[in-house]
Amino acid sequence: MAGFDLFIGIDWSGAQGECHKGIQVAEAGPGTACPRLITPPQQKGWSRGDLISYLKDHQSQGRRVLAGIDFAFCHPFDDEGAYYPQSDVSIMDAPSLWQRIDTVNQGQDHYYGGGIWRDDLLRRYYNAPKRKDGSGGRGDLFQSRRRLTERVAAAQFRSPSPTFNCVGPAGVGTGSLAGMRVLHALKDGAVIWPISTPSGNNGRVDQTQLALVEIFPAYYFAMAGVKDREKSSQPLHAINKALAFFDSDPADQIASHVPDHDDLDALVSASALRALHDPHHIFRLDDAVEASAMREGWIFGVTSPKTSS
Repeated sequence: MAGFDLFIGIDWSGAQGECHKGIQVAEAGPGTACPRLITPPQQKGWSRGDLISYLKDHQSQGRRVLAGIDFAFCHPFDDEGAYYPQSDVSIMDAPSLWQRIDTVNQGQDHYYGGGIWRDDLLRRYYNAPKRKDGSGGRGDLFQSRRRLTERVAAAQFRSPSPTFNCVGPAGVGTGSLAGMRVLHALKDGAVIWPISTPSGNNGRVDQTQLALVEIFPAYYFAMAGVKDREKSSQPLHAINKALAFFDSDPADQIASHVPDHDDLDALVSASALRALHDPHHIFRLDDAVEASAMREGWIFGVTSPKTSS
């Protein structure tokens, strides 16, 4: 069976509003050519709605696409046996979590997820920005919980921030909330690995045209030995060092108008997807972590921990 025809790295934003410079998209085909940045359809930047349309357009073209998006696909579950412990919220799988978050955020435009901070029950679990209307703030049930994939990533190269934190530079939770709404919108037309992959099928996507995976660009830079200070002080050198690690040709130049070098994150992610994927599977997981990964998601490229014999 032939491998994927296209690899898409998407750096994400959970900010309020329609268009976001922080959303950057890079595409790579088979081979070693340097990934290329994709110009958004609107001058102000990509919207999450535009991104859904872009992925669906690729899906309709009959090519096998592996797309990675930089947000946590789920909240932790296995540490407490629930996404929202100490509550009557009975959500036992990821698609149900996405649906609940989308329902709570009805009325929030552009797939924004911050409406959850006005929910009397669920707001208690998040460390959220304090709003003038009294919503948000640090919930009394907020904990700095970690998914299994995050704990494994920390032991290997680097760990993401906890998904319930929505405040400050490490506040990845806002992006994840918006992202889960997008996954809810895409779940019927794509394989969302490893959550919607049938148990025991180990990532096979023979019959799909679009597979979505969770990515973590900082992890890929760390794999390549690139330090954060290199990205800031020598961005072209940093991205080319990472591209070389993932067997990609170098970039001639980088954009000068992108905040926080989100374009570099999209480029390295597309390259890592192409280098690390299996042409017959998305990515293999050890049986010991597969059940957890289907509830909590798994970061593409993070290898399963070795199990003792």
